[in-house]
Amino acid sequence: MKLNLTVPSGERGLTLVEMMVVVVLLAVIAIMATPTFVAWQVRDRVDARARALVSTLAYARSEALRRGVRVTVCRIDAARQCLAAGKPCPNGQADWSCGWAVMVERAGRPSVLRVQPELAAVSVTGTLTDIAFTPPAGQVIGSFRSLDFAPRTPSEATRGAQWRRCVRIAAGGRARSVEGACNGVS
Repeated sequence: MKLNLTVPSGERGLTLVEMMVVVVLLAVIAIMATPTFVAWQVRDRVDARARALVSTLAYARSEALRRGVRVTVCRIDAARQCLAAGKPCPNGQADWSCGWAVMVERAGRPSVLRVQPELAAVSVTGTLTDIAFTPPAGQVIGSFRSLDFAPRTPSEATRGAQWRRCVRIAAGGRARSVEGACNGVS
């Protein structure tokens, strides 16, 4: 049996020009898809950050009920100390993007139970400096209990309600996240 390894003249494969056209088309598709992919990542970060706060608040409330003591969630600095009202984070922002911690007082000193680290790419704004849960029912002390989550640097692709989250905390201490900005609602 003899193999014929010659290629007929009409079937020689791709020319250099045809190959370059394919490469250019793939580059154009990649360039067009990049903003959408980046926007999707930003939305995912905002959503994950809001879910992390809701989870932290549920944990803090349950610890207040379980321990029978006041438990506080506060903005923190690099040393895991609560930041005072109006004091900016190490990144210069005066919001919750520097992270937060669940604190309980033991022998007159604050003790850290759980920490959520900094994520500067997501802006977490609100009038709250800290959120305190009290026993016996885990109620929240204070008013204006909502935090707004949004991309730190919004772009044309990340504008609109689907890129923002609002975490609302009821007087009873339960938190929930909803799509869109808080719009001044507490």
